[in-house]
Amino acid sequence: MQPQTIVIKIGTSSLSHPDSGDLQLATIAKLVEAVIHLRREGHHVVLVSSGAVGIGCGRLGLNQRPTKISQKQAVAAVGQGRLMRIYDDLFATFQQSVAQVLLTRGNLIQRQHYMNVHATFQELLDLGVVPIVNENDTVAVEELKFGDNDTLSALVASLIEADWLFLLTDVDRLYSDDPRQNPDAMPIEFVEYKQLQELRQAIGEKQAIAGAKGGTQWGTGGMATKLDAARIASAAGVRTVITRGAFPERLLAILEGENFGTQFAAQPKTVNARKRWIAYGMVTTGKLFLDDGAVKAVILNGRSLLPAGIVQVEGKFEANESVSLCDRQGKEIARGITNYSSSDILQILGSQSEDIPQLLGFDGEETVIHRDNLVNL
Repeated sequence: MQPQTIVIKIGTSSLSHPDSGDLQLATIAKLVEAVIHLRREGHHVVLVSSGAVGIGCGRLGLNQRPTKISQKQAVAAVGQGRLMRIYDDLFATFQQSVAQVLLTRGNLIQRQHYMNVHATFQELLDLGVVPIVNENDTVAVEELKFGDNDTLSALVASLIEADWLFLLTDVDRLYSDDPRQNPDAMPIEFVEYKQLQELRQAIGEKQAIAGAKGGTQWGTGGMATKLDAARIASAAGVRTVITRGAFPERLLAILEGENFGTQFAAQPKTVNARKRWIAYGMVTTGKLFLDDGAVKAVILNGRSLLPAGIVQVEGKFEANESVSLCDRQGKEIARGITNYSSSDILQILGSQSEDIPQLLGFDGEETVIHRDNLVNL
């Protein structure tokens, strides 16, 4: 087997007991052994681990996860050191070096920061180190949070151009219904990229997929966030698997073709690093709604977005910020870096490019978003 770059995300539901929040040390030990096995097979491995807040709650005697952000940040600060101590001790028994990498969304928004993070991961992997990643809860502000480690792991997988993303959770795979409530629920073994949006809508409307009600009281995720993560990773060319966290030893078997869990097809890796950053690194600050002609030009023909195709603007943003491009029904079809502020676009939407100087009073760009700064989702 060719060496692969693998991102493994393990959630709080797999790391801790649901009632007490205490760590399941046996599961962590098995996970470490699985990572060591992968490393000995020549694979690069990045581990995205939840658990800092849950551990902090246990150390401080709290019986539920805090909701106030400042308290959550304080609890995370208590728990993160303990979490890394456990990992470091276990990996050290195999002479495996690890590194703590704490990220916020702000680290990925600015292009230079994004490239610096990419370079750091590359150096760590080249040195044979296993990076252990978590959101930097202690300093993250609400509007720049990943929200959950499923999203974080997908963005890391995209950033480092991973081959595989494993989302380890408390169910063995995706089901047509919640198997804990419906014994007739059917397992879903493989999902094409085009099916992801339909499955995600099913969760939002019916909570009909396993885990749709969210994670445990100690976690923030659920099956909905895992489908969102699968969409991000699959679009970046990363094959994604949802599987049971209690059996991390199955990871190598999955790489060798065994059918454990639900696999999501990866799109061809045709998007370069800059466009992956535009699509998933930046935080969108507004929306542009397009007419059918503009949707066709952008999606099918890969053209730049002109003001004539814009029918509505939502949100307030400045030039050089990221915005979502939506069709008339509000479905997001693309993202891009705009050449104009929202107030300027309101003055030129529906107009021809040659009319921009007269409408705005200055010579601006002919395009609202140039195709080099636009990513089809």
